[in-house]
Amino acid sequence: MAEKNIDIEETEELNDTPVEETDNQAEEPTEGASETKEQETETDPLTKAQAEIEELKDKYLRSVAEFDNYRKRTLKERAELILNGGEKVIAAVLPVIDDMERAIENGAKTDNPEVLREGMTLIHQKFLKILEAQGVSKIETEDADFDTDIHEAVAMVPGMGDDKKGKVIDCLQQGYKLNDKVIRHAKVAVGQ
Repeated sequence: MAEKNIDIEETEELNDTPVEETDNQAEEPTEGASETKEQETETDPLTKAQAEIEELKDKYLRSVAEFDNYRKRTLKERAELILNGGEKVIAAVLPVIDDMERAIENGAKTDNPEVLREGMTLIHQKFLKILEAQGVSKIETEDADFDTDIHEAVAMVPGMGDDKKGKVIDCLQQGYKLNDKVIRHAKVAVGQ
């Protein structure tokens, strides 16, 4: 029981000691500060989320604008390519036109048809070389098997024998490829 008396006495001494008013005043602002902090933490995620939304909207609008500019630029480049795509070929063909004009002028000065024939042959060879440089090639038809991918049959020739059956007999119009793509089928007569 003596222990209980001591405890009671100690608690009485603690209760008798005056509590400073500054401690009470300090506790009150901390309670108010904790309430303010609670309010700030409640509004802070909202503010943070709104700022993030604004940032994402800005990024989205920039991405949309960048894509729109890219689309417009590619459309413009495609239109320019379509309009000026043949410029390289035309520039390569112009010397052939010059040669033909010279041949016409010189043809009036001579009566020898052999000279004109030779000049036309040279111009033709030059023109074929220019086309080959641009990726154009002739479709071979001599002794070739008939192929519907590159040939167009305009005539069937009967009675040519079994060794000529399904073979190209004659080429009526030359066919051409551009980089392995048929741009004009060769018109041929086929053995039957």
